[in-house]
Amino acid sequence: MSDRASGGARPADQLSLAFRAEWPRILATLIRFTGSVELAEDAAQEAFERAIVSRDRAVLINPGAWITTVAKRIAIDTVRRDAALRARLPLLVDEPTAPLLADQPAGDDRLGLLFLACAPELSAESRLALALRFVCGVTTEAIADALLVEHPAMSARLTRAKRQIERDGIRFGTPDAEERAERLDDVLATVYVLYTTGHAAPLGSPLGAGRDGATATAIELARALRRLRPDDREVAGLLALLLLTEARTGGRFADSGSLVTLEEADRRRWDARSIREGLDLAVDALPGGGRFALQAGIAGLHAEAPTWIGTDWTTIGALYDRLLAVWPSPAAALARIVARSYGDAGPASALSDLALLEPTLGGAVGRQSVAVRADLLRRVGRPAEARSFYEQARAAERHALTRDFFGRRIAELDGK
Repeated sequence: MSDRASGGARPADQLSLAFRAEWPRILATLIRFTGSVELAEDAAQEAFERAIVSRDRAVLINPGAWITTVAKRIAIDTVRRDAALRARLPLLVDEPTAPLLADQPAGDDRLGLLFLACAPELSAESRLALALRFVCGVTTEAIADALLVEHPAMSARLTRAKRQIERDGIRFGTPDAEERAERLDDVLATVYVLYTTGHAAPLGSPLGAGRDGATATAIELARALRRLRPDDREVAGLLALLLLTEARTGGRFADSGSLVTLEEADRRRWDARSIREGLDLAVDALPGGGRFALQAGIAGLHAEAPTWIGTDWTTIGALYDRLLAVWPSPAAALARIVARSYGDAGPASALSDLALLEPTLGGAVGRQSVAVRADLLRRVGRPAEARSFYEQARAAERHALTRDFFGRRIAELDGK
């Protein structure tokens, strides 16, 4: 293939970008066509590999259509060769490549894939992994790295989930109103974790920021859900929470690239337009009193505060009390302690609360609690103990920027 392409980009690079952008539509078409998630994914990947070496100019004219057509032929050939597949799958009948059937939720094929991934038969871990793979097109290796799982273990998890979808007869398509209502909580939770996974990803990760990153995809999915269920306050709350969180990304890093705390952030760099939209949605959502509505209310109070000192910690603490009543999670309990430490309770009282909570914590929240303890000890004037816990937090942290932040805290305590 010639390397003549707009902007000087190589055709292979163009194809990679197009394949990622078209991935949900291609996969949705192939799942409909084959009735098999695993076969659809394998056929799409093989078709992409053929596109890379093809000399057919139609590849660059419409890569999504070319890959979809070739993938269908690959799927048919695979089924013809494999007697076991012929027994499991319906007869493949060709259908137009595009457009897809117009029954996808809110006109977004990614939502159809998301509802498929959030079938109640699947575990929460499988739902997130499938959403990252199906909806975002993230590689298995990148998913494993993001979720702190070994690559072979993640590959096996995805394979089991895809085969369970086939075995249990879970079909791609728009669930009816009753099924949508049953799956909605899981769909909202998966979109939220999709966002937070991208938000926490290290710089350069395929899950990170950018037009095709997991954070942008999660916001687009939340908007599609809002179109699907415009009167649902929890849907409004989720979209508000994501917008208000995303609005602050401009202040997360200093010009040097180092991580900046919310206390030290330059609020002039926040996205005022997203804050206004998020606040309007949060006002609509808060009377519902759901998990995402309350989290949006907390994020809205942070966004509204003109300064760190001017933050309404009393109201934030009250919202955390309500949040724990409807969503008694370790993460919410830890965040409540942090919020109360800046309010009337103060850091000394928060240390006592943390001592009671810590035995119940594990995993990522347990690691976060070490950093919280270090900060509380710093604030109450116990530098030697604070330094020890910052060292522990730094040793356990996998992201370089956060490790560097803990290193700066240690240097401050050392008077450097």
